[in-house]
Amino acid sequence: MNEPEEVPYLVQLEDSGERLDVFLARHLPDSSRSQIAKLLAERGALVSGRPRKSSYRLQAGELVLFAAPTPRPDGPLPELVDLDILFEDDDIVAIDKPIGMVVHPAKGHWHGTLASALAGRYGPMSDIGGENRPGIVHRLDRDTSGVIVVARTNRAHAELARQFEAREVKKEYFAITRGEPSCDRDWIDQPIGPHPRYRERMAVRPDHPLCRDARTFYEVLNRFHGFCALRIEPHTGRTHQIRVHLAHLGTPVLCDPLYGDVRPITQADVLRDRQDDSSPIVLSRLALHAAQLRLQHPITRAEMEFKAPLPNALVSFLAVLEQRKATRTRST
Repeated sequence: MNEPEEVPYLVQLEDSGERLDVFLARHLPDSSRSQIAKLLAERGALVSGRPRKSSYRLQAGELVLFAAPTPRPDGPLPELVDLDILFEDDDIVAIDKPIGMVVHPAKGHWHGTLASALAGRYGPMSDIGGENRPGIVHRLDRDTSGVIVVARTNRAHAELARQFEAREVKKEYFAITRGEPSCDRDWIDQPIGPHPRYRERMAVRPDHPLCRDARTFYEVLNRFHGFCALRIEPHTGRTHQIRVHLAHLGTPVLCDPLYGDVRPITQADVLRDRQDDSSPIVLSRLALHAAQLRLQHPITRAEMEFKAPLPNALVSFLAVLEQRKATRTRST
């Protein structure tokens, strides 16, 4: 692949005194500030024939030579990525999304997305959601596995979007938490909005003007003396809703780096043996799985139900918890 060509930029009087990195970021709106900073750190830029770094203060009349980062493509590039297809026809596709797969392209995630895999397998999808979200009607977090439904046509997309907006789609999740809720089943009815300090997080903030109502129903499936398996039905679709609500309850989802349970779970954690530093890891992924989705087919109007089996990592961890529970029961 050829190196990008260096492009000249003349420093005007009004630009005098400006840092080199700020100047380039303003003149290259299609490139991120971090991309520019990385390239400047690696090889700098030529200013009137002399190499300069990010912090250099420009003077009017100087000529900046800089090879801009290759602009990102419009829309996802088709990629051949294996997908676990639960259902497909000419209108919709239901997929069991693996953990770690980002749904649509975004800064830092231009390749290996679900949107790219769909483009590689099916070609053009619905375009109602925009060029970076072809076919994407709803989303799952990168580290959440399970059922997601996408639209192949605009007609199907519009009707699916209507069903999600009207809260006619029934979603069911499975989660394992650290700690046990006091009730066997209950509603969490708490508004969710931007976190006061961390841009990538959300929070329960009833006093914030950008907060929106959020309702989650949970039911305890099994208790494991400090851990709990839950069936969850979110009745709204806020960002990180289940993770935020369970953390607010004091029972965060296991292995959740954003909402309180950062570390992987070791055998010693399960056995509550804090002295064993060499204990093997028994769970390192987010313990949240989109298990089931029920909706009406957007064209045929048939009632559809899609189920994604519990991933092996969660099945294995449940077996560890069951073994511990059985051992405690025999000893009491």
